[in-house]
Amino acid sequence: MLGSITWKDFSRHILRNQLSLIGVILIGALLLLAVLGPLLAPYNPYNTDPINKLLAPSKTHIFGTDSLGRDILTRVLYGARISATIALIVLVVSGMIGTLVGITAGYFGAGIDNILMRITDIFLAFPRLILAMAVAAALGSSLNNVVLAVAFTTWTIFARLARSQALAVKEADYVESARASGATNWRILFVHILPMCISPVIIQGTIAMGGIILTVAGLGFIGFGAQPPTPEWGVMVSDGRNYLPTAWWACVFPGFAIMFTVLGFNLLGDGVRDILDPRMR
Repeated sequence: MLGSITWKDFSRHILRNQLSLIGVILIGALLLLAVLGPLLAPYNPYNTDPINKLLAPSKTHIFGTDSLGRDILTRVLYGARISATIALIVLVVSGMIGTLVGITAGYFGAGIDNILMRITDIFLAFPRLILAMAVAAALGSSLNNVVLAVAFTTWTIFARLARSQALAVKEADYVESARASGATNWRILFVHILPMCISPVIIQGTIAMGGIILTVAGLGFIGFGAQPPTPEWGVMVSDGRNYLPTAWWACVFPGFAIMFTVLGFNLLGDGVRDILDPRMR
């Protein structure tokens, strides 16, 4: 349940909203390419061909080639899997950390709540990309460290949401009954409160996915994320920006992939907000 809305009602509202439906289609296309991309790719994403570098889009190379002669369409398709995988892992890691911090703060309150929320406020005080850059620079540039760096900056939104849910749920009658029957605080926390916080966290994760992918691409663009020759969209845009006046396709097509992916999650996120807002319903 999401408030008074069931998952069935939620799906029906999403499908009735044209913009949200476009978002679902774009996200579905991303996931499909992430799964089938390597099977559809016409070339190897790492094989270089300097003789055919910076070729314009054609029947042979639909998106053209980059500065090393690699097929851009192939690398965009492989990049879909990399971006989707990183974003999902970041979402799971940050969602778990944020939810545990939030429900612990909301349920126990008092000193524990103050300590955990002040730590959360410290993280919120820094711009997400700047903090992710600092963490990635400290850990080193690699895909694994990108996951840690972005998760390190994303968990706060889930902590705030889970805390507000825990504050409301802990006063419910069934929680009081469990407490009166002798259930321990940790049992109440994980058996009775945590399940009630999962649905809002999942919805917030859907809304946050666009920002996560944009942050991952931003880290790759400035050199703190995935490193060449990894076919990651941010790295591809960074590699192609030097050739923009003469070979625009080298960075435009990876940029379009980022744009449509973030657009899809943002459109779906707007639809989710409209559904969850009682005034919009």
